[in-house]
Amino acid sequence: MKNKIIVAGSSNTDMVVKVPHIPSPGETVMGSEFLTIPGGKGANQAVSAARAGGDVAFIACVADDSFGKESIENYRKDGLDTSFMKVVQDIHSGIALINVAADGENSIAVAPGANSRLLPEDIYNSRKAFAGAGIVLVQLEIPHETVHAVAEVAGEENIPLILNPAPAAKLSPGLLKKISIITPNETEAALLTSFNEINSDTIPLMARELYDLGIETVIITLGSKGVYLLDSNFQGMIPGYRVKAVDTTAAGDVFNGALAYALSQEETTRRAVDFAQRAAAISVTKMGAQPSAPTFAEISGYNFT
Repeated sequence: MKNKIIVAGSSNTDMVVKVPHIPSPGETVMGSEFLTIPGGKGANQAVSAARAGGDVAFIACVADDSFGKESIENYRKDGLDTSFMKVVQDIHSGIALINVAADGENSIAVAPGANSRLLPEDIYNSRKAFAGAGIVLVQLEIPHETVHAVAEVAGEENIPLILNPAPAAKLSPGLLKKISIITPNETEAALLTSFNEINSDTIPLMARELYDLGIETVIITLGSKGVYLLDSNFQGMIPGYRVKAVDTTAAGDVFNGALAYALSQEETTRRAVDFAQRAAAISVTKMGAQPSAPTFAEISGYNFT
């Protein structure tokens, strides 16, 4: 069975402050705790897929600094194939500054650094990583021309491509037509479609508009409410799992990584979505991005009450 997963994306170090509430513009809030945690949407998703049970190769770029070196070491500990990672000079590794409020909500500012140096030629030079892969996963914290290159190589190798269109951005119809599976949240879906209002009536219409572009599977994530799924076999809501949230920072990334793993195992889309929702719900009960990604045993055995 094809179960190799290719993740191309960002690698960051998250600097996290726990605060009573998210600061308003101009407001200073006294925090209670400071943490330095490995992060980055690409890395979070790669680690999530690996902990779920996947054989993951990670294509990313870090700097030759302490953050970059520690990141690569951590990825290897999680079993990722880091042989396609690029290390550059004269720039810092990606950094994210994160406030996490008492209710689990967060605000994030990112300095991409070396992530901006992951270029299309790096994808083309990593083509052998794609051989025999079952799924490719990419996000938008790397240059968009590099995302196009990932889509191009995945298409040439006939490998299904998941695009998690985050952070939110306008994307060309040409890129969207190369996507097999898209996983926006409701805000990202609105930006990719013609809809300005986000509500229970417009979510299905957003999904249909994306589907009509030629995307075979549209998965709009709606947090604790669940997921709206549209593909050739199903159209409708799939309820999520309710838990007490501690930190929602990487819930979407954990969802995408776990989804990629389940699909690489040739699960049906509905079963893969349920598996991913279980993983995401578990992740928000823990602090941090990558530290919150659950193992296969946790995902399978967690008792949701």
